[in-house]
Amino acid sequence: MRPILIVDDEEHIRELVAHYLTREGFMVEHAATGPQALEVFARVQPSFVILDIMLPGMSGTDVCREIRKTSTVPILMLTARDDIVDKVVGFELGADDYLTKPFEPKELVVRVKALQRRVQAGVEKPNGALTFGPLRVDPERRDVRIGSRSVELRPKEFDLLLALARHPGQVFSREQLLNTVWGYDFEGFSRTVDVHVQHVRDKLHAAGGGTGWINTVWGVGYKFEEAVSD
Repeated sequence: MRPILIVDDEEHIRELVAHYLTREGFMVEHAATGPQALEVFARVQPSFVILDIMLPGMSGTDVCREIRKTSTVPILMLTARDDIVDKVVGFELGADDYLTKPFEPKELVVRVKALQRRVQAGVEKPNGALTFGPLRVDPERRDVRIGSRSVELRPKEFDLLLALARHPGQVFSREQLLNTVWGYDFEGFSRTVDVHVQHVRDKLHAAGGGTGWINTVWGVGYKFEEAVSD
């Protein structure tokens, strides 16, 4: 079992979180600064990262950015500020969830478990690969391909594409996608959906998949349709 990495410059926070996680059977590793977090991450390759946004040496957002260059490990960010801008930036950098201090340790454990389940099983239970022309989306392997070319998607990008591809032609509002993919109704986070949609579009197009897989329905949201070849 790979450990969960707890990154926070407050020792009592690290110890509190570690206490609740180990009680649930998780192994944990600690880091108190941004640079130390990256060093420990490279050494232990954790299964999950709990990351404070305010860290000495390097901010949590910078740590998140560095981790996302090489890993799709689930990241839950902590902040002392309930700032919508901080949260949007964190999600755009690849964070999977957010929790504002002070928080209930039991809620943190619930979110960790929920995130791990979603990453392991996808948004819904796998029920066979979906194929649309050259595009193949495999829920069981969490694999996306355009022909023989692999498309590297982050966990939430994959979940977003899968949620839409399972219902071709159906229009989803941004709020529906937030609930389906992120599991929470984040008021004011429509920009997060827009950014993830654009990332998926860009990656599918770069892999030779043409354009138009995820189409905008103005004033409503998005729908999945088979792309037009370049």
